[in-house]
Amino acid sequence: MKKDSKVFNSYMRPEFPKRAVVTAGMPYGNKELHFGHIGGVFIHADTFARFLRDRIGKENVIFISGTDCYGSPILESYRKLTESGEFNGSIEDYVRMNHDLQKETLDGYDISLNLYGASALDEGGKVHREVSNEVFDKLYENGYLTKMSYPQFYDPDFQVFLNGRQVEGRCPIDGCNSDKGYADECSLGHQYMPSELIGPKSTLSGKTPELKDVVNWYFDLDDCVDMLKKRMDYLKAHSNTRKYIINTIEEFLKPPYIYVKKELLGDEREMEDLRESLPKHSILSEEKKASVTFVFETLKDRDIAREIFTQKGIRYRTGKTLVPFRLSGNISWGVKVPEKEDLKDLTFWVWPESLWAPISFTRAYLKESGKDSSEWSKWWNSNDSVVYQFIGEDNIYFYGIAEMALFTALEYTKEQVPDMRDIPLPHIIANRHILFMDKKASSSSNVKPPMAKDLLEYYTSEQLRMHFLSLGLSTKSVSFQPQVYMQEEERKGADMVLKEGNLLTNVYNRLIRSCFYTAQSYYDSKIPTGTISENILEESKEAVLTYEKHMYNHEFHSVTYVLDTYIRNMNKYWVNNMRTAETTDNEELRKQVLLDSFYVVKVAAALFHPIAPNGCEMVREYLNVDERIWNWDYIFTALYDIIDDFEGHKLKFLEPKVDFFKKHSSQIEQV
Repeated sequence: MKKDSKVFNSYMRPEFPKRAVVTAGMPYGNKELHFGHIGGVFIHADTFARFLRDRIGKENVIFISGTDCYGSPILESYRKLTESGEFNGSIEDYVRMNHDLQKETLDGYDISLNLYGASALDEGGKVHREVSNEVFDKLYENGYLTKMSYPQFYDPDFQVFLNGRQVEGRCPIDGCNSDKGYADECSLGHQYMPSELIGPKSTLSGKTPELKDVVNWYFDLDDCVDMLKKRMDYLKAHSNTRKYIINTIEEFLKPPYIYVKKELLGDEREMEDLRESLPKHSILSEEKKASVTFVFETLKDRDIAREIFTQKGIRYRTGKTLVPFRLSGNISWGVKVPEKEDLKDLTFWVWPESLWAPISFTRAYLKESGKDSSEWSKWWNSNDSVVYQFIGEDNIYFYGIAEMALFTALEYTKEQVPDMRDIPLPHIIANRHILFMDKKASSSSNVKPPMAKDLLEYYTSEQLRMHFLSLGLSTKSVSFQPQVYMQEEERKGADMVLKEGNLLTNVYNRLIRSCFYTAQSYYDSKIPTGTISENILEESKEAVLTYEKHMYNHEFHSVTYVLDTYIRNMNKYWVNNMRTAETTDNEELRKQVLLDSFYVVKVAAALFHPIAPNGCEMVREYLNVDERIWNWDYIFTALYDIIDDFEGHKLKFLEPKVDFFKKHSSQIEQV
């Protein structure tokens, strides 16, 4: 993100980069995609990628994502399925099966990825291993890696160290509402040391595991607080990063805290004795709060204090803060870490290597396209390019904190002081939770969401794309409530999933058809010539510029509102004026209304194109124009400006009852 390219006010149009990379997270390779993957991330990312292709040229946009093939969730799922006899094959076979299912679902929703890779498979996997080695070596060279001995869970019954998902407990972070904590992270993405997990149980034996010290490589994330604070200050002043993302990141940039309920601290003398035994600290105590906050200068001091509290039998919770970011582990299914010093046979922890996987996929895509893979740098590290990363809010810690620090550390040594204005780091777009029937649904929670592919049995992809974009996930968590998943007695009124889609299937569809049938009846399938009405030009211009501003700010729900207002107003214009023209046989009015309405059809097609691509391509086909209709260099011009031989031009004949934006067959059967 650049210093000047993110500024927007009412006196200028937003400035888009010369080139852009769009990413859409990395689904784990242990499952198909549920509706949250599609509705919460992929559709938003795809809409923006398609918009950028129209806005800055498709040759200047790379849209990539891929299957996250490694990690303990995949290994644990594979173990359970093979032990139960439900799957017979290698773990690579298992991941490939899920990768193919994910790709099939993405295709069903018209997600236009340039590459949907896989971090362990084929060319993408090969490049990813190369990139992982390069990243490790550079971080080591720049002084950001440390060998550290930290406790890891060990199951004595099975005589094995336990990977992340083989341990379950409760998150130790104060105020966390996660339904499940794992070895060193919870389901909401909070990071902590294994020894902090509350009530740990082994998923293998069901017993409380032991803690044994294990040496691993750690990235010195806790040393990056000042750097990240400067970045937050920069983002506040020079970017359109969503405020709640910055607020979430800043919660982790606080000093190490320990929270203890006042009732557990005894009287004044006991409190004084306790404080004398603790490392250097200060306390925050407010009358209305039930707890006292102990503030420490370093993470080491906080950990010493934790031991003291534990020895004294005083229960406590820790606060959000930066902890060393584990880079390696001993899980067998993973990318091998280069051997350095005396550490061998380690693999990368899945989260770090998934952060640079989009770089791997960019390089793999360039290579597959016959280009020099070293060109990836001009897409990721150039001041005239922006990387837009669409994620869920649970992953802000990894992408908004760990990734920013890691990528900065690849460019600067610890001794250097980077200027945050000059570092082309990714721009994060984190959506809020998309709920299912008012409950948080995820593959790791007790509320199991519908699979994304199953929704396509009841709704078209364009209906679902419109609905998910309209939910306003940029500002709040919203419930997805498709009536097809409700009991009959619970269904009241119209299906909300169809509300926004009706703008396409009913209102816009009707306007397009009316234009074509009128042109066929009165003008031999030709578009009338003349001057477009000033009021139509002005309303269209306002819609285009407002739409552009909202797209720039990734306010997709506002984009749908703009389209709704524009199309409904233009539809009313058609109905009111064409009725007059027909009843009075006013040929001049009929011609003007048709000319104006074809202009609206053209503008609206360009605006809808990133959202409903298939229907819009059909509009282009019947208008008999080339792809300049999507090019924003022509966004304000009339159709005759993109038709080389306007005098000889004719529209493709539209048969009766042909729809440009179709309803699902099940909806037609119910009518």
